[in-house]
Amino acid sequence: MPQTRYIKILLLLISHLSCFSQPDRIKGTVFLDSNKNGIFDKSEKGIKGICVSNGREVVLTSETGKWELPAGDLSGIFVIKPANFGVPVSREMIPQHYFVRRSGSNPEVPQSINFPLIKSAEKDQFSALFFGDTQARGLREVNFINHDVVEECMGTNAVFGVSLGDNVADDPQLFAEISEGISQIGIPWYNTFGNHDSDRNAKTNSLRDKTFKQFYGPGTYAFEYGKVVFIDLNNIYFKPDGKYISHFTDDQLVFVKNYLAKVPENKLIVLMMHAPVVGCDNREKLLELIQGRKFTFSISGHLHEQVNLFVGKDMGWNGELPHHHLVNATVCGSWWCGTTDEVGIPHATMNDGAPNGYSVITFDGNKYSVRFKAARRPDNYQMNIYLPDEILADKVSSTQLLANIFAGSKRSVVEMHIDNKEDWKQMDQVNQVDPECLRMNRLTPFLQKIVDGQLLEDVFGNAMDKPSISGHMWQTNLPGSLLPGTHKVTVRTTDMYGQVWQAVRIFRVR
Repeated sequence: MPQTRYIKILLLLISHLSCFSQPDRIKGTVFLDSNKNGIFDKSEKGIKGICVSNGREVVLTSETGKWELPAGDLSGIFVIKPANFGVPVSREMIPQHYFVRRSGSNPEVPQSINFPLIKSAEKDQFSALFFGDTQARGLREVNFINHDVVEECMGTNAVFGVSLGDNVADDPQLFAEISEGISQIGIPWYNTFGNHDSDRNAKTNSLRDKTFKQFYGPGTYAFEYGKVVFIDLNNIYFKPDGKYISHFTDDQLVFVKNYLAKVPENKLIVLMMHAPVVGCDNREKLLELIQGRKFTFSISGHLHEQVNLFVGKDMGWNGELPHHHLVNATVCGSWWCGTTDEVGIPHATMNDGAPNGYSVITFDGNKYSVRFKAARRPDNYQMNIYLPDEILADKVSSTQLLANIFAGSKRSVVEMHIDNKEDWKQMDQVNQVDPECLRMNRLTPFLQKIVDGQLLEDVFGNAMDKPSISGHMWQTNLPGSLLPGTHKVTVRTTDMYGQVWQAVRIFRVR
């Protein structure tokens, strides 16, 4: 081949490959989308002082809304929605605050990535919905989510919602069906990556969330609403052997540090993740970044229990006051297990004996309060009381009253009185298995039997896991002075936010 012809072909090949090369820097503009069409029109202007990140570095936009960042691997570039602004949402109500290179699309990166923002009046007092582990195995369980939880949330006054990971049970192809159902609530919905949301055949950690990213965007991001900053972190890290650990990557830690340097001290910092922060192998590094702040809170799912943790020095927190971490209730309860009710939905009791459900968190400036909501139950259904229906008179004083306060914590006060005649008596917190959860669990061997060629599990629902030790149980003995007859016990709880709930149980002495 003549040398000149060889050089021409080589130059043509280099020119062609350059169209698909990875840029060192990526840039764009954050603009006010006045006509809400998602396009940076000539008449529209950029917005100054908006944070944009590549999941590590964080920059503020210039006077004209321009920004520039190292491109990294382009796994996720995102704008951090500030207060009093909104971002477009997809048909499934997923906020479109990010750019992710789409799988199978033209690998060429646009010269400019422009993020639209829409003016939106936001109040300092607002509520948000938090779902733990919807974890659907197939469309049947997607329908459980819709009927058990989504339908009752329609019409909510919450301004957005968050799913805290494990949207599905190892089948990312169900993301669309899950999100289409949840979108019927009608509010923007953010999502966290969970271990069961991964691409199981992926060989590396960086590819485990590929489908998640294509559908929901990056697993690390942030947004602001009112006086609250929400930071979502994918803390599920897959090792080469396919097993995972709870871990924060160096990039995530740098991102949090860089972003918080631009956040005023009077704002509430809310960290969202799938696995509880206390289970992360390097939790101290994350906690160190927020422990100097006065207003912090974190929330996770994963455990299929509801737990209020107050993180202190023994768990890596060196702040002035303990850090509150909520392990949120799960929508699926214990993996949609248990016998089905009259409309075909499993009772799905969580492993700690609390019903399946979700949290309604109300924010007021930099303060917050949490209210647990049991699926398809009244708002005031906050406890189960355990006491025999009938008690012999000589056994009354040795009979224990037990209460499972579903969202209780060591900061709760739990009291009881009998027939409205006794002064309120404080009950003692104990760590034990919920007795009704244990009773239901004992059905498991029975459900796994074959009768007339059919697995009883198919009739009565999936068998439950073993119950766990519940951290929200309280007990006390009944007063021995009760006379024979019918009596009423009232249990009252005041939680850490000052919310008061009570329930009654009728019993007989003979």
